[in-house]
Amino acid sequence: MRLFEDPLFQMFSERALMTMTGGGAEYGECLLTSRRITEGDVDSWHREWTATAAMVEGWATESAGAGHQVSAREAYLRASTYLRISYYPLYGAPVDPRLTEAAARERTCFARFAELCEPPPTPVEVPFEGGFLDGYLCPAQGTAPGDGPRPTVIAVNGYDSNAHEMYWAHALPATRRGYHCLLVDGPGQGLALVGQGLALRPDWETVLRPVVDHALTLPGVDPERLVVIGWSLGGYLAPRGVSGEPRVAALVADPGQWDQLGNFRDSLPLPPDLQARLPDVDPAELDEHLAPLLASPVLHWKLVQRGLWVHGLGSLGEYVVDTDRYRLSDVVEKITCPTLVVIGEGDPVAAHAERLYEALRCPKTLVRFTAAEGAEGHCESWNRSRYNQRVFDWLDDVLAPKTR
Repeated sequence: MRLFEDPLFQMFSERALMTMTGGGAEYGECLLTSRRITEGDVDSWHREWTATAAMVEGWATESAGAGHQVSAREAYLRASTYLRISYYPLYGAPVDPRLTEAAARERTCFARFAELCEPPPTPVEVPFEGGFLDGYLCPAQGTAPGDGPRPTVIAVNGYDSNAHEMYWAHALPATRRGYHCLLVDGPGQGLALVGQGLALRPDWETVLRPVVDHALTLPGVDPERLVVIGWSLGGYLAPRGVSGEPRVAALVADPGQWDQLGNFRDSLPLPPDLQARLPDVDPAELDEHLAPLLASPVLHWKLVQRGLWVHGLGSLGEYVVDTDRYRLSDVVEKITCPTLVVIGEGDPVAAHAERLYEALRCPKTLVRFTAAEGAEGHCESWNRSRYNQRVFDWLDDVLAPKTR
């Protein structure tokens, strides 16, 4: 479904299109928006996606006012998606006020959607280092107050995702299968980044621990059946978090990852002697060699606009050196729960997934998704139904003994 020639705009548009299976977007609305956008024009991109969001939000408000709850909630969910898509090209520090405004409107539309669900996802604030992390508890479908405890998925976002996108990726398939799902924006993600300026951190065990603490205070959560699932960069963050959290009953890494510097060091345009010295270099030594990467709009966005902002850094050299702090090799043996490692065919982020799998000393399963089943690529985004089938079937089997 190609809407743009511009590779960056096409990448962003696919983030909307992939949510269609969960009601997060409509192709006709995305196509209509794309026809009004000037290729490569960030202002045009933001203006037209927010215009579409306002149109769809207006439909939602009209239906809500007339008592048509299903129509209203469906439209509010799509409006929240289009607002999220509108601000991707605005990533970077200092934060563009248009991004802040669109993120706030996204949250409002999602909250209105949630209020109209049955049972409704409820906002949560996880106490964290003197502040809090925003999220939602999404109850299993068909549950009512007083029902017994349910297995609960804790979803871990990726680099540029947030709790609202994770509703489509994790909460919908989980709640349909009788699981509760806790969505939380951690440091460097979603509202924690946009609203509080919290930068990403490698020691995700310090993030997951208070999330688990809070999960165990929520109604209907079975303390013996906590699941952690990581998406995209969450394929690193989730295993790192679980390495310090023995209360987790099962872990899914999608895709499995290893030490972050090792993920891309060989592809960096550095002289051999400089590459060999990584990470023990002055970051300033790297900058001139890394500059050619920025000729690519996609790499400029990923490395500068997203990478430096999310990590709270000032240069590409600092970014490369900082990735060495993001390591699993030091803690992987502390993961003790059954673990599912995912590899999607053609997903460059999964390049070192087998290293994680081989290093694990817990009960473990390796699952490959392929082009032959239409599930290749990063996070199996174009066939999440197949992903959900295999992952949740595995979870059902792993957790089943605890239900007897």
